[in-house]
Amino acid sequence: MSNVNEQTAFNADDLMLDDLELESFDSDTAPTAAADTMAERDLSFFRKIPVTVTLEVSSTELSLGELMKAGEGSVIELDKLNGEPLDVKVNGSLMGHAEVVVINDKYGMRLIDVLESPLDSIGD
Repeated sequence: MSNVNEQTAFNADDLMLDDLELESFDSDTAPTAAADTMAERDLSFFRKIPVTVTLEVSSTELSLGELMKAGEGSVIELDKLNGEPLDVKVNGSLMGHAEVVVINDKYGMRLIDVLESPLDSIGD
């Protein structure tokens, strides 16, 4: 069995700082083209991450007992009115509201409004 309590000592000689390039941190310095390119490249990486978009019709809360009584043909009242915009969620978080459309016999959604998000400023 190995000794788990062994500690490795930090040795400053192991650091290779010769190739480290430090930029000036003056507040007057404008961002360089290289920094702009880096930000654009980083953004393109995030644009490829898959997310799940869900159009939620409505919901309700009921007790487990009420749910167990439900059977074929039972009607459960939901909390939205007919014609109200539906919730658009991205990975479970509310993104905005939409209405259902049918395109080539498939359901789709037309966005009515999109909520403010910290991600809106990315790419500006």
